[in-house]
Amino acid sequence: MVERKELSPVTLTEAFLARIEDVDPKLNAYITVTAARARDDARRAEREILAGNYKGPLHGIPVALKDIYDTAGIRTTCHSHVFADRVPERDSRVAEMLRGAGSVLLGKLATHEFAFAGPSWELPFPPARNPWNTEHFTGGSSSGSGAATAAGLAMATLGSDTAGSIRMPAFFCGVTGLKPTYGRVSRRGVVPLAYSLDHCGPLTWTARDAALVLQAIAGYDASDPTSAHHPVPDYASGLRSDLKGLRIGLIRHFYDGDEHATPEIKSAMDLSCRTFEELGATIEEVQLSSLQDYSDCCIILILSEALSIHQKTLKQVPEKYSSILRDRLMLSSFITAADYVNATRTRQKLVAEVNALFDSYDVLVTAGGLSPAPKIDQMDKFYLLKNPLITTPFCITGSPTIAVCNGFSAAGLPIGMQIAARAFDEQMVLRVADAYETATGWRDRRPPV
Repeated sequence: MVERKELSPVTLTEAFLARIEDVDPKLNAYITVTAARARDDARRAEREILAGNYKGPLHGIPVALKDIYDTAGIRTTCHSHVFADRVPERDSRVAEMLRGAGSVLLGKLATHEFAFAGPSWELPFPPARNPWNTEHFTGGSSSGSGAATAAGLAMATLGSDTAGSIRMPAFFCGVTGLKPTYGRVSRRGVVPLAYSLDHCGPLTWTARDAALVLQAIAGYDASDPTSAHHPVPDYASGLRSDLKGLRIGLIRHFYDGDEHATPEIKSAMDLSCRTFEELGATIEEVQLSSLQDYSDCCIILILSEALSIHQKTLKQVPEKYSSILRDRLMLSSFITAADYVNATRTRQKLVAEVNALFDSYDVLVTAGGLSPAPKIDQMDKFYLLKNPLITTPFCITGSPTIAVCNGFSAAGLPIGMQIAARAFDEQMVLRVADAYETATGWRDRRPPV
């Protein structure tokens, strides 16, 4: 509609700003609403489009960023007292690319403190709440991104994923979350959590929307030493309604063996596999190392690398960190250099066994979580350590992975699954996710907020 000049970006932006004002006090998805900037962006987009200079699918589209993405002249707080007054002088690379695509910046979104610790009530801003039931957890650490996308407070949001921080909010909030291949999207200007595991990617309502956002932000960046020099295809062109001839490996033992998901999640996975077969794919169960092995390896790497980033500040101003983050970082100091080296060696073995499966299968699928969103006030500060995270395997491997909704619990909370492919084959995970979403009706259901 924007491209056809049937809808003004200004009108669209005003509608989103009004909805944020009306709905966000119930959700706390936003830390900073950049209304003046959004209106300027929208007017600029309208002038460009009317002049015949349409830049593409994100032109005039309202988006928002997790508050770890630097934005020039706009505070980037990481949801922490440590950075409460921090105003970067330069945009992150992703923010630059979104602006270049003509998007409209609505604001900066809640996160767990430094993308690691939450929910916490000790921080300068309240934790985000789940639009499906505000007494429940959003998932983390891209908490505001999941909530804002689900509640219609932005047409797309950007999050980050180190152990599942895009896919967990997607699972708990019932949206689509894409973790691209490690190195596919620049991390320059994004405050790090763990250098060897951090990924940047979108949360959207559909896989097709995720393809459009990824198109705008993917690509090599010489200013990011982890950026991959790899061709960027036309992601939307690879979407189609069938999966004829595709081979799918089902990792059932992650959620029904190593750990035990709720009966509703197991049933939803069975029905999803049936849908894949009806779309023309073949499915076989596959075996990997235990979920505990993947999760332990990932958590040791995160704790070690996070401490290396925060150690100096933690010693200088420990009182500025929430007790959750402070305690997790202090716990990190008990990890030895030998532990870290052994984790990196174990990682090589785990990556090799997953890559071997991609010689035989186009994608691997598993559950996106083990239970629907718990109540937010029941979250334990060490929940990351008490049970293995089903999202960690594909951060260890760096594989492109998408989380999509595949049902709802009896209480009306979303559930979902993960779809992973070989490195730099985001087209494949997007194709499978889009075909599944098109064949099912889950995208038609919206939260009651």
